Amino acid sequence: MMEQSVLQISGIGEKMQESLEDMGIYTIGDFLFYFPFRYEDFEVKPLTELAHEEKATIEGEVVGEPLLTFYGKKKSRLTFTVQVEQFAVKAVMFNRAFAKKQLISGETVTLTGKWDQHRMQITVSQFKKGKMKKEADIQPVYSLKGDVKLNLFRKWMSNAVKEFGEHVPEILPPAYLDTYKLPERGNALETMHFPKNKKMLKHAKRRFIYEEFLLFQLKMQLLRKMKREATTGNAIQYNQQAVRAFVESLPFQLTGAQNKSLQEIMKDMTSPYRMNRLLQGDVGSGKTAVAAIALYASVTAGKQGSLMVPTEILAEQHYESLQELFGDHVQVVLLTGSVKGKKRKEILHQVETKEADIVVGTHALIQQEVHFSDLGLAIVDEQHRFGVNQRRSLRDKGLFPDVLFMTATPIPRTLAITAFGDMDVSVIDEMPAGRKEVETYWVKDHMLDRVLTFIEKEVESGHQAYVISPLIEESDKLDIQNAVDVYHQLQHYFEGNIRVGLMHGRLTAEEKEDVMKQYADNEVQVLVSTTVVEVGVNVPNATIMLIYDAERFGLSQLHQLRGRVGRGSEQSYCILLADPKNDVGKERMRIMTETSNGFELSEQDLQLRGPGDFFGSKQSGVPEFKVADMVHDYRALETARQDAQHIIEEGLLERDPSFQQLYDMLQEDPVLKGQVLD
Repeated sequence: MMEQSVLQISGIGEKMQESLEDMGIYTIGDFLFYFPFRYEDFEVKPLTELAHEEKATIEGEVVGEPLLTFYGKKKSRLTFTVQVEQFAVKAVMFNRAFAKKQLISGETVTLTGKWDQHRMQITVSQFKKGKMKKEADIQPVYSLKGDVKLNLFRKWMSNAVKEFGEHVPEILPPAYLDTYKLPERGNALETMHFPKNKKMLKHAKRRFIYEEFLLFQLKMQLLRKMKREATTGNAIQYNQQAVRAFVESLPFQLTGAQNKSLQEIMKDMTSPYRMNRLLQGDVGSGKTAVAAIALYASVTAGKQGSLMVPTEILAEQHYESLQELFGDHVQVVLLTGSVKGKKRKEILHQVETKEADIVVGTHALIQQEVHFSDLGLAIVDEQHRFGVNQRRSLRDKGLFPDVLFMTATPIPRTLAITAFGDMDVSVIDEMPAGRKEVETYWVKDHMLDRVLTFIEKEVESGHQAYVISPLIEESDKLDIQNAVDVYHQLQHYFEGNIRVGLMHGRLTAEEKEDVMKQYADNEVQVLVSTTVVEVGVNVPNATIMLIYDAERFGLSQLHQLRGRVGRGSEQSYCILLADPKNDVGKERMRIMTETSNGFELSEQDLQLRGPGDFFGSKQSGVPEFKVADMVHDYRALETARQDAQHIIEEGLLERDPSFQQLYDMLQEDPVLKGQVLD
């Protein structure tokens, strides 16, 4: 039933089917489990609790006569005053001339719209006469694409729940529902889409958080079991003497933490089992050096190595730095999407015939046409951008290399071990000698002029700056609009003395490369960007990171952005332009100015419980969950891990009938299919 096409749902036709497919929705099951990413609740709050420029609902008494003005064809503006508590609030409504007759002085109205704290004004999107109902309506808001409109989607969802909701199978054994007091799956699903109240919604979320974590942890434990039972014969016998000589020839000395991680990696490489290790290190802690040594070891054993990174520009930088480190001893090639034609054929030939020892590239490395001769070590930078399915495509090519994942997202070790249940974890938690700490300041909007003057001075002395534009969660489009606005403002401000560049997610790969190249070559001194600069790019000359609306970012994201500067020998600065409205926001700013250690930051972040901070919603998590959040729901993750361990160790999946549905679901998982459970 759940596998049938969405066309079975009343109201959905073939044209809309295409739009839904763009959103990854193909079946009734996909549709029912497409959960809202937030909810609008029309709860009336005191004015002091309303957030500036956020949606709000207020209740008050109309004072005096509303003023109606017309401008242009069928365009009108209606303004009136509402007495709320002891304040006079101005309300503005566009193109609803008819409402003038309904707004009678002395009567109570409920208004919903965008709140402007500075003007004490609300721009009304919905209004009704009288007071709010006791139980405020909670409306689901979905992330939609193309022609799909929210009200229409809600209507389809209502149809889908009525028509197919009762066919949603329960997958958790009754004992677990009882122990954790969880609602049944079908009821919880209906509540996720159409909650009757906040309490029911909270329980429905609890249910799906636990379910997602349990499935994830069962998968992890099974993969771990599979790894333990994996075939032997994967030992890499590297030349210890050559590797030692290479380490000694490096232009820097390894830190204690780098050495320790390197030993752990080398031990894995010589063991008969496949390595599956996560190397965590703060921005600038020297993970790349450790990776380079491991790749070199692989080459001395007569094997090939690969280094895969999320962006082309980063691939180029790694390619250049590895060439510099290895000199003529090792043949390094670069393979990205923009390497085309004859050059591409040549590189593919070198990889296949083993002329190339090490291949650096983007996702292009795991495409069909790439054939390694003898891949011994695969390194993946920024693990959370690289899913289990991509790992599988390496396997499908008959490749079973040792795999090392690297991440600069400083996840607390306890969380890392829980999250990456099928991996071993190494941590580089000290910085190389001689790196100056980035000085971090938190300033309010009225100081922007002083900040821009400071940027001018830094640029005059030959340095460069990043400017990160405000972030809007729901919309890529608005993010880009923001970046464009900031870009124009700064162009105007610096009037030709300083070249300003612009970078955002809608640029093509070539355009991004071009902008980054201009910035790396100092042809552009100030780079305005959305958060796309977050990963990896190395511009040692950049000494200032200015982040607009910094309170909208999580600590980990701010820390990653801060790590873009301070890469040279000059003193660098990170300036957080923020006016947080709540205590958590203020606390974040304080922590950022006082803490430069990513691991300490991440522990504090856990305590602040910033949902989605580690694997911020934009860069989609390690792994992706629909409802659960690894940081926020940390305790549930831990519980699910213990339960999964118990289920696997006791063999309950295979022998206890109450686990049949879970067993079937895992059988269907593309990663595990037929490999573990048979």
